[in-house]
Amino acid sequence: MSSSAPLIEKVRALPWGLWARQGFGVLVLELKRNILGRRSLFVLLLALAPVALFGLLVIVPIPKEAVEGIGGLNVMYAVYFRTFFLRLAVFFGCVGIFTWLFRGDVLEKTLHYYLLCPVRREVVVVGKYLSGLVLNFTIFGISTIMTYFLLFLPSGWGALEGFVLSGPGAGHLLAYLGITLLACVGYGSVFLLVGLGFRNPIIPAVLIWGWESINFLLPPFLKQFSVIYYLESLCPVPIPEGPITILAEPASFWLAVPGLIGVTLLVLLIAGLRIRHVEISYGEE
Repeated sequence: MSSSAPLIEKVRALPWGLWARQGFGVLVLELKRNILGRRSLFVLLLALAPVALFGLLVIVPIPKEAVEGIGGLNVMYAVYFRTFFLRLAVFFGCVGIFTWLFRGDVLEKTLHYYLLCPVRREVVVVGKYLSGLVLNFTIFGISTIMTYFLLFLPSGWGALEGFVLSGPGAGHLLAYLGITLLACVGYGSVFLLVGLGFRNPIIPAVLIWGWESINFLLPPFLKQFSVIYYLESLCPVPIPEGPITILAEPASFWLAVPGLIGVTLLVLLIAGLRIRHVEISYGEE
């Protein structure tokens, strides 16, 4: 028998069903808390701000001479998605939700309820993370769809149906949704760990944002140590680069997607190990 057989048997013997039920319970509980919390209102405003802006374009359309038809609008959305949506809206939306998942429990003096329950702490980490992921992607996914349709709506139903619904625009929209999901996956895990490890998560969040913001100035090797590099590599529409941008080959799909997921799993593993050593001391807060 192979030497790995005992290990396989031990893995099979683990109570996966129990952990799944407990994790789902944590997910549902955290969703209820987050949806009713003030942080979700902040994230909702971040997501609705561009929707309101694109809605104004329906009332006051962009002059035709300012853009080159559908192609110009396509590039315009790509610029918006990369420069504002990913770097600001989704980033700080993840900061607002994921850093609060554990930090909020500490400040509200409720974390001990989880730690006293007969549930593995790693299961609590996964349940909380998934709740933040579901909430963030739902909000920003809807924002992505609405802004995309609102941008092309003034061009008329023919252009909307021909490009967005049955043309290449449908594939572009699916790609933008996938990138939005991956952004929530990657940034969410990072900021969950930040909220678990720092009393004041704002400082590390600002430092991370600074690193992500100067990605276009970094040499190719250093670009690889950022989430935004892999997200932008997946964008379906290229945009004009600035004169001071240091160019680098985009990451392939087979590197970007598994890479982001792999790093996320690693960060969640670290968070699971970190929470094993967490001790409650509300008096120090």
